[in-house]
Amino acid sequence: MERSFSDCTSYGFEMQAYDVIGDMAYTAGLEHTSTSVDGQPRTYTLRATQVYRREDGGWKVAHRHADTVTD
Repeated sequence: MERSFSDCTSYGFEMQAYDVIGDMAYTAGLEHTSTSVDGQPRTYTLRATQVYRREDGGWKVAHRHADTVTD
């Protein structure tokens, strides 16, 4: 799957919600991306949620979910 993506020309994250509770945290927002998929230019927005866990003094992604935003 990752080999399908190339030439990312822009990426932005629009934060909509976040919280930190002890050693756990989450972010939710919109990812705006312009890239090529299988050689074809595409621009799309994903609604993305990530859950983080603090390990060894740093934050690591424990879970990620994203789906395409439709009109």
